[in-house]
This record gives sequence, structure tokens and C-alpha cells, in this order.
Amino acid sequence: MSISRILIANRGEIALRIHRAAHEMGIETVAVHSTADADAMHVRLADHAVCIGPPPAADSYLNVAAIISAAEISQADAIHPGYGFLSENAKFAEIVEAHDIAWIGPKPEHIRTMGDKVEAKRTAGALGLPLVPGSDGAVSDYDEARRIAAEIGYPVIIKAASGGGGRGMKVCAAEDQLETLMKQAGNEAKSAFGDATVYIEKYLGNPRHIEFQVFGDGRGNAIHLGERDCSLQRRHQKVLEEAPSPVLTPEERDRMGAICADAMAQMGYRGAGTIEFLWEDGEFYFIEMNTRLQVEHPVTEMITGIDLVREQIRIADGKDLSCRQEDIEFKGHAIECRINAEDPFTFAPSPGKVNYYHAAGGMHVRVDSGLYAGYSIPPYYDSMIAKLIVYGRNRERCIMRLRRALEEMVVEGVKTSIPLHQELIKQPDVLNGDYSIKWLEEWLKEREAE
Repeated sequence: MSISRILIANRGEIALRIHRAAHEMGIETVAVHSTADADAMHVRLADHAVCIGPPPAADSYLNVAAIISAAEISQADAIHPGYGFLSENAKFAEIVEAHDIAWIGPKPEHIRTMGDKVEAKRTAGALGLPLVPGSDGAVSDYDEARRIAAEIGYPVIIKAASGGGGRGMKVCAAEDQLETLMKQAGNEAKSAFGDATVYIEKYLGNPRHIEFQVFGDGRGNAIHLGERDCSLQRRHQKVLEEAPSPVLTPEERDRMGAICADAMAQMGYRGAGTIEFLWEDGEFYFIEMNTRLQVEHPVTEMITGIDLVREQIRIADGKDLSCRQEDIEFKGHAIECRINAEDPFTFAPSPGKVNYYHAAGGMHVRVDSGLYAGYSIPPYYDSMIAKLIVYGRNRERCIMRLRRALEEMVVEGVKTSIPLHQELIKQPDVLNGDYSIKWLEEWLKEREAE
């Protein structure tokens, strides 16, 4: 098989990113779009374009029948889902392959396995990935709870087996609190979810979010491309990402990367994936695996020189991995800022017409965006409108270059998160790389109180 025309089942900057990689490989592209995206940059640049429905995503970018029809009409022989929308929908992947169209993504069974939190954790443990220590399942007996808590060490967290959102969760610092807090957690869980079942895990008080990029050929060969630190988050949404992590040593990177690559080889994993961990006091704890390309993939590309989208297309085309683990060199430092159309500090969305746009430039500065002057940002989709990625020989130079690039970047007509990033890279903790997943929200609270 040889892929010659790819339908891009997405929109915005990632659709443009996929188009560029495909064209550099001599492959034609098909842009699908809602009526709201008729003037989008990826639609303008693609070789073919098909409107698949009205603005709501459910009627367009999530409309499987419309996307498959567009692929057949345009004679596309492959579909790239990007990220978000249908990218981790195993059923969609199966439908694509059932229509003899190449799916540029992992095997459907792996998407399904890693999309189920319980099954993903069980599979990760069986593959040798380190898990958060805790009970194997529900705990109702206090003696058993005391034994488990003593084994994993205090503090522990008692969690409702059903639901989430912080309800039915209690942090227990010592054994004499355990029985009372288990009762409270169970009662809250019963009230909120109709299920009083709880389980116990090690409580991580101030972890970082560190993830490893992996790639497999689907035939038992896999590599890792190092880690990204994504700890600067608000409401579990990543704001700024960097590679490599400021806290890992090369030895830790090699050790953990090898564990991740070996796990993917055992699975027979195909294509790009990201294994996400919480990291605290030198220990990694698996939280989930994303079976797709990540928003923050450019920082990995900057420090490895490997085009991840090109590699995805090659693997889907049945080719071997383009490099071996020993060929990969990690050089320098890269940071990505997500630029959103929103108030930089209240985070209220700010869709509308872009009156003026000037992208930052210069050596080792990359802007992934579909913006242009006169473009109207629709209110129907995610607020991210650009990604500013910079590279430096080391982290200090990278931050200096980022500071300059943020000063240069201009988006007029809507509010953006550029001022937030300008403030962040002035903060001593950020400059020192001394932050956790809780840092940004705590800083925002302090800032608001001033």
C-alpha cells in the first residue's frame, strides 16, 4: 500500500500541521470542514475540501457518516484524526479500516484498552509500568484498610470508586483518622453517586506531570522520544509545556524511556502514543495513556529533530520506524505556550474577528497556527488559536528567546493568553523549573487576592 491522499478529520492548527507534513511527503490532502470553518487556513491550502455539516461539532467533526462519505467522495486512501474529536474513538477507527481506508493511528483495540481507566491501569501494571500504590479494588474492612495504608505509607487518599469531581475523596494523614475519613468518604460517595464503595491510594501531595512520547511499528518494535514536562496546568488543562523536564537526569530519562518503549513493544503498539505519569520525589506513577498525537508534540520535535506527523504517516503506510533508539539524540531545550482566544486571567472565551496578526519569528521560533488578519474565530470550538514553540541550546537561552517571541507576537481584535505567558516566565519558580501541577492555580489565586 502507498498512501497518496489523506483526509484530515480535524480543524485549526493541527489540521494545518498535518497538511504541511503530508505535502512535504508528496501526499495530497482533503480538508473536511463545518460551515463555520469554510474560510479556515487548512481549507484554503488543502488540495480538496468537503463541507461535512453545520457548526456544532456533533453535526460535523464528530459526524462519522459524513466523514466517511467525504473520504469516499474525495477518494482519500487514509484518514488522520489529529487530536480531540474522533482521535481516540476506537469504533471510528474500526469503521475507517472496514472501508479499506488506512487509519493513521493506533490499532483500535489499543485505543479501546487505554480509553478505559480501569483496564488501562491493569494493562499498564502488567506491562511493567509503575502504578500509584494502593488497594487492588474496593476496601470496606477497616483492618484491611489499616494494613494497606501502613504498607504504602501515609498520607493516603480515600477515593470513591464511582464518580469524581473531588466528591468522596479524603486525604488521610495518620492511622487514627482512617476510620472516620473512610466513613465520610463512603457517605459522600453514596449521596453523590449512589455507591458507597471506596478504595485507597498513596497520596501525592505536590507531583509534577511528566509524559513520555512513544512510537511503535505495530510489529513489536518501539522507541521513546524522551519526556515532556506539562505541570503548568489550570483545571487539568495544560498551559505551557517543555522538553526535557527540568527535574530529570539523563539516567532517569533513559531508564524510564526504556520501560515505556518496552511496554509498547510488548503490546505491539502502532503509531504515536504518550504515556503520562505523576512524578514525585524521584518516583513515577502511571496515570493514563493517550493513543494519539499530543497538542505539545512540537517540543519533542524541536529537541529530537524528528517529524512526528511524518512518522505517523509512514507507520500507517506499513513502513518501518525511521530510526532506532540509539540513533535518537536529545539536544537543547524547547518550550511551548498555548495561545488561546480568551481573557488571560479570567479565562473567559473571546471569539471574534482578528483585525491584525503578526506571528513571532527569528531563529528557532515556530508558530503553529491557522490565524490570519480578517479571520473570524468561531465560538463553537476549543479556544486555542496558536502554539508558540521556541528552542534554545539550554533552558536559560530558551526562556530568553521565548520572552522575545512573546513580545513580537501580535493578535488584535480578540483577547488572548499572551499576557499570561509573559507573566509566567517572569516568575522565579518558573524560571527555576520549580513547579508542580498545583503551582499555577495557587499562583492565580494569590494574584487575584492582591
